Amino acid sequence: MRPIVTVLGGSGYIGRALTAHLVRAGYAVRLLTRSREVTRPLWVLPGLDVREVDVYDVSQLTAAFAGSAAVINLVGIIRETRKQTFARAHALLPQKVVTACADANVARLLHMSALNADSSGPSDYLRSKGDGEAAVRESKLHWTIFQPSVVFGPDDTFLNTFARVLSQAPLLMVPSARTRFQPVYVGDVAAAFCRALPLFSTTGKTFPLGGPRVYRLNELLRWLGKTTGSPRPILSTPTALALLQAWLLEHLPGHLMTRDQLRSMQKDSVCPDGKTNTLIELGVTPTALEDVAPRWLRS
Repeated sequence: MRPIVTVLGGSGYIGRALTAHLVRAGYAVRLLTRSREVTRPLWVLPGLDVREVDVYDVSQLTAAFAGSAAVINLVGIIRETRKQTFARAHALLPQKVVTACADANVARLLHMSALNADSSGPSDYLRSKGDGEAAVRESKLHWTIFQPSVVFGPDDTFLNTFARVLSQAPLLMVPSARTRFQPVYVGDVAAAFCRALPLFSTTGKTFPLGGPRVYRLNELLRWLGKTTGSPRPILSTPTALALLQAWLLEHLPGHLMTRDQLRSMQKDSVCPDGKTNTLIELGVTPTALEDVAPRWLRS
């Protein structure tokens, strides 16, 4: 029988890519979701077991984890709602996952975090990610943590959102325009998880994940405008106005930016020394943004 890997957060675009990788690698995937319908695009995958579960209920998690060789937690949000906060999704849930793994006798846990995750970080997002990492590290599980920079792919909410704005706006006023990012391809993130899963040598390690090139935000947006046929002037918002601009943007349709995201952007989202050696260490060749993104951005 194929080993069972249970995935939380598998209906997102990173989760969909990872689930497909796991199936191709010979694993039986058990996907936990609050709504079976949102996983419909994955139903064609052979051997996929989709279960509707309240992931915040430890007893339900424990039952769902039973018989698993490993658990992968991908649950994450980029903005809060009344029902789902950063603290709940990024800090409370990992605590419950750790408890359920122990109760179900599942020793292996792979956990998705983010670059700059820090319980003392500048934003609620980064602090909650840091708290989640702490819960995983303090456990007795065989854990591995991944910290990607911004993840890009055909269904991402980063490049695609900015591309839509550039197609409609005469110019773009950007807060923190010189913040650096190291975009990493969704397929590479999925491959990193899949490669690390059976390797005992990755236990107790944290892997920053980034692509082969570092960009400042204004540089990335200029490339995006040129690639999509919508070149626009990119202006840097003065620091004094940036917070007001972020407040306005988080209340407009599309939620292009929030004040918490602006606080996160006080720190560059790049791997230590800008390196990608952790991907290479896992046998994954980093994919260049310019090599794949134009395929979907131009449409």
